[in-house]
Amino acid sequence: MKLSLALAALCAASASAFAPAAVAPRAVTASGSALNSFASTIFDVRDVDFADTKEQIVKGGRDLFPLLPKAFEGIKEVGVIGWGSQAPAQAQNLRDSLNEAGMDVKVRIGLREGSSSFEEAREVGFSEDADTLGEMYDVIKKSDLVMLLISDAAQAALYKEIFAAMKPGATLGLSHGFLLGYLDSIGEKFPEDMDVIAVCPKGMGPSVRRLYEQGKEVNGAGINASFAVHQDVSGKATELALGWGVALGSPFMFETSLSSEYRSDIYGERGILLGAVHGIVESLYRRYQRQGMSPEEAFNQSCESITGNIVKIISTKGIKAVYDGLSGDDKEVFKQAYSASYMPAKEILQEIYDEVSSGNEIRTVIMHGKRLDKFPVGKIDGTDTWQVGEKVRSERDEENIPLNPFTAGVYVATMMAQIDVLLEAGHPYSEVVNESVIEAVDSLCPYMHYRGVAFMVDNCSFTAKTGSRKWAPRFDYILDQLAYTAVDNGKPVDQDLISAFENHKVHAAVEECCKLRPTVDISVGSSSSTKEIVIE
Repeated sequence: MKLSLALAALCAASASAFAPAAVAPRAVTASGSALNSFASTIFDVRDVDFADTKEQIVKGGRDLFPLLPKAFEGIKEVGVIGWGSQAPAQAQNLRDSLNEAGMDVKVRIGLREGSSSFEEAREVGFSEDADTLGEMYDVIKKSDLVMLLISDAAQAALYKEIFAAMKPGATLGLSHGFLLGYLDSIGEKFPEDMDVIAVCPKGMGPSVRRLYEQGKEVNGAGINASFAVHQDVSGKATELALGWGVALGSPFMFETSLSSEYRSDIYGERGILLGAVHGIVESLYRRYQRQGMSPEEAFNQSCESITGNIVKIISTKGIKAVYDGLSGDDKEVFKQAYSASYMPAKEILQEIYDEVSSGNEIRTVIMHGKRLDKFPVGKIDGTDTWQVGEKVRSERDEENIPLNPFTAGVYVATMMAQIDVLLEAGHPYSEVVNESVIEAVDSLCPYMHYRGVAFMVDNCSFTAKTGSRKWAPRFDYILDQLAYTAVDNGKPVDQDLISAFENHKVHAAVEECCKLRPTVDISVGSSSSTKEIVIE
């Protein structure tokens, strides 16, 4: 994998610029006082009860497209900068939605000169002849809204040039809070004379586009998004952020802050979204073979059970529905696995959150980038686990994928531990559920089921890849060394842990989010104008 110029420039900077920063988590308020309270004169802001808190959201839908002209008032040129995971999906969704709304707004793609992505952008309708495709700084200079969707590393390397190129009065739009984390770590800020907003879909870019396409006949479907208004000089930033989310096809949008977003997002992808599920599968695959299963059956009972059964139940019915659907011996096996796995998983998850919050995890990404010339990132899909997985997928009977109760106990325990770390840090339920549950079960796991966990690890963003490879072995080892040995040695089930799980307030929040989910399930194998980026 070649090192981009932007990443190379970033890696030349000293990683010592990153100093741990104090974290000031937002408090979760009691019911009756709306959390994330915001106002809109364009979109309907509604209260939603998530467990014991009341939060505010805007529900999306294609029926809201006629309101987009008001939300985008004053925006004539939108520059989508980059062509990675999010940019192709967001650019196409935005273009299509604004066109359907009858708006004369140009959506233009800006790419680094000489980028191989020019051809991919042309294939989906952007072109130099139509003035919808050009060199990134030329596009930035023309844009009223600059949607900066280049990689985290490139943003950190090029932010000064990007800020300088933006015209007066333009709005900076982000889909991740990483840049704020980087600026905070080096004592710098966004220019004070510009609006800074974020719309952050809780799923990978291809899923944002696929669900948008698949939901055209049912008043829309897509990926939920958080939004943040970091700076509002114009007084219009909230309306624009909400309009952006509606145009992407988000079923609902909830408010966050840039700092809260990057802490929960970077943490989540190292946990149950990617790193933890990778470690869980590796550890269970070996365990089940030690118990006498064939490699194929061990993969079925570990990975397939998660991506093809457990997460589908969680997606539509909630986390507790997995547990409630078990009976007799199976429920006892779940309890044993859950009781033994929760604290070991939480130990690692708390460490991850602390590393992200302090800035250390950003520093890890930077230092890893500095080593790429000497130590290129290899692929993980050649190991026995993932080779057997390819064979299992090729012979899969979708209607007969097992729900292994031990696997379910380990997976659900890790998910609940991730949730508890975020709640204890003050993150609201809307963010917790989306970052720890919905993004896993409605976006990432469907792709893992289709192409494999290893495929996701090998082809995700550099930031996510770095985190998954770093933390997956930690989950693997601690579960093998502490959780599974506890079960094998006959350690009694911790009934307090089980009771806490059974009565956890997050279940009500997840069930509420299930009511707001799209009416269609993502079809990762259907034809689409989006392309998954595959690293050879």
